[in-house]
Amino acid sequence: MAVISASASEPGAPDWRRNLGAVTVATFIGFTGFTLVMPFLPLYFEQLGVSDVGSIAVWSGVSLGITPAVTAVMAPVWARVGERYGHKLMVARSLFSFVVIMAAMAFVTAPWQVFALRAVQGLFAGYGMLALTMAAQSAPAPQMASAIGWVQTAQRLGPALGPVVGGSLAQAFGLRMAFVAAAVLFFGAFALVMVGYREARVHRHDALAAAVPRVTLRSLLVVPHFGLFLVVVFSLQMVDRSFGPVLPLYLREIGTPLSKVPVVAGLVFTVAAGSAAVGNYLCAALLRHAGPARLVMGASALATVGAVVFSVGPGAGALLAAAGIFGLGIGVAFTTIYTVAGQRVPERSRGVAFGYLTTASLSGLALSPVVSGLLGSVSMRSVFVADALGLAAVAWAVRRMR
Repeated sequence: MAVISASASEPGAPDWRRNLGAVTVATFIGFTGFTLVMPFLPLYFEQLGVSDVGSIAVWSGVSLGITPAVTAVMAPVWARVGERYGHKLMVARSLFSFVVIMAAMAFVTAPWQVFALRAVQGLFAGYGMLALTMAAQSAPAPQMASAIGWVQTAQRLGPALGPVVGGSLAQAFGLRMAFVAAAVLFFGAFALVMVGYREARVHRHDALAAAVPRVTLRSLLVVPHFGLFLVVVFSLQMVDRSFGPVLPLYLREIGTPLSKVPVVAGLVFTVAAGSAAVGNYLCAALLRHAGPARLVMGASALATVGAVVFSVGPGAGALLAAAGIFGLGIGVAFTTIYTVAGQRVPERSRGVAFGYLTTASLSGLALSPVVSGLLGSVSMRSVFVADALGLAAVAWAVRRMR
């Protein structure tokens, strides 16, 4: 049974600006709620009775990694279900599952329970990808880049704000109440999608369904350069998330006073996230003046410069400037790839295509901390050198495929 929704340009279609506003704000709230508590998971394990530092690191690593790993497997599945029954229902399902799981985490009594809940969370997560699909399908074709940019900006700004608010809540009321606060935020995002997003009327045609071939990864790879899109998204995510496991240790290694390491690390992460959000937002305007291939090459080269500066180990001021350059390049490259994919893939295949792009992204998200940690155990600087080489390889591959 096929689902065919009215596009943004059809008479009687819902107001795409209203839909974009609802999806963008809900995404911001959801990503803020998620990062309200996850950065403090090691402290939570300590409260649950894990005293050995190595054990805390292991529990934290596997608990943080299991959700994106499971979500990477499930993303194409939920994308197909969304194509059949509507993406609004899928996003609402995902957000409400976070309400239940975040609330449950406030009452756990053992580390394995956190891991189990995070694994279950992976089965139902993925609203970030679905929100991108909803934005792309709601907006008229000329506004697609802007719509995707807005949602990705929200996905960046939420994690920049969440740890600050979460740390304050944890200090004032305890980590368990921070999980409850996260559940409340997710419920707000759920309610906003249910009330604010108006999905186009769904028509089901069994006869048409029989005539339309099923969308598969093999059929998507026929789309020009879709395989390259998958590789670029995976590579960008690998580089983007490589800083987390090593940055505090690297700052200490290059001479940052121990008392200032948390502050400088926090500033670097915030500047990188903020500049990436700016890159997401600016992408639509940049695409009007440059082709997508040239834009991805330029953005990757810009991020390469930032990674090279990091590998030199300069002072805090130069590191913040490098973080700004790095984040800006990553943000522009990400939004450009998703926009071009949305434009080149047929509309009926867009949800599944975004599902596979999300699988590539989440695979990078799950693998990046592991690779970064292994490289960091040999040399902290090697992490940033590898980032620079990876970004240069992305620029080279895009240039070859032009």
